[in-house]
Amino acid sequence: MQIKVGCEFRYEATWPTPAVMQVQPHQEADQRILHEAWQLTPPLALHSYVDLYGNTCQRMVIPPGNQVLNYDATIEVSESADEVAPDAVQLPVEALPDDVLLYTLPSRFCLSDVLSDMAWQLFGTMEPGWARVQAICDWVHSNIRFQYGSSNSLTTAADVCAQGVGVCRDFAHLAVTFCRALNIPARYVFGYLPDIGVPPPDDPMDFCAWMEVYLAGRWWTFDPRNNEPRVGRVLIGRGRDALDVAMVTTYGSPRLAQMTVWADAAPLAPHHPVEPVEVQTQLMRGDYQQG
Repeated sequence: MQIKVGCEFRYEATWPTPAVMQVQPHQEADQRILHEAWQLTPPLALHSYVDLYGNTCQRMVIPPGNQVLNYDATIEVSESADEVAPDAVQLPVEALPDDVLLYTLPSRFCLSDVLSDMAWQLFGTMEPGWARVQAICDWVHSNIRFQYGSSNSLTTAADVCAQGVGVCRDFAHLAVTFCRALNIPARYVFGYLPDIGVPPPDDPMDFCAWMEVYLAGRWWTFDPRNNEPRVGRVLIGRGRDALDVAMVTTYGSPRLAQMTVWADAAPLAPHHPVEPVEVQTQLMRGDYQQG
């Protein structure tokens, strides 16, 4: 299956502003970039690098004035929905690979030590493995209300749990936090998610966040926001939490006038920008939060 994905950011800068973008999908066995193109108006230099988590990033300096950053790609992905494996078991900590241990620890937005007691009270008596992780997703999906603008770049999973409201970034953070509190390795993921096989929402297309959990010797996709297997996911970045995978980080204060995101089965359907005011309120300290 071919998926058309991309995004466009329109900035207004007062002075030269260094920035890092992370919007290019991973190249993996089940996800292949067939075509991609950057359109930068006015033109500026890009420097690509791979970060500590294997994500591709682009460095640039946004010049004073108006700047348009447009990325467009065609991606080949599986036609199948997210895999489901009810028999996948949770491995004991001593059996985890060395490079997986990192994802059992607290991080900036996933304070598993703070929510440890709650996690064990809610899920501690359940059989370890797939059923326990699905129960975590069910709880987050049922107890956290989705609302744009309800959180910002400082909101932690503990905040979301207390407030009972958030965006998909917050759903993922809370589920990751509960998993880690139960010694289940979990990492934060974001990318493009087309509305294939589901009714399209009323809101404009946005980036999406979910999580990957390590069970039975491999990583599996779980989505506490949508809480159902989906078709056509295109992964951009993985990390401990959203701090590691901000799609735009600016070392200054340019004004984000407009952001547009698209993700559709080819051929591409019309896409619409997020309202500028909404974009500006969601951009906090240079890190745009996934809806």
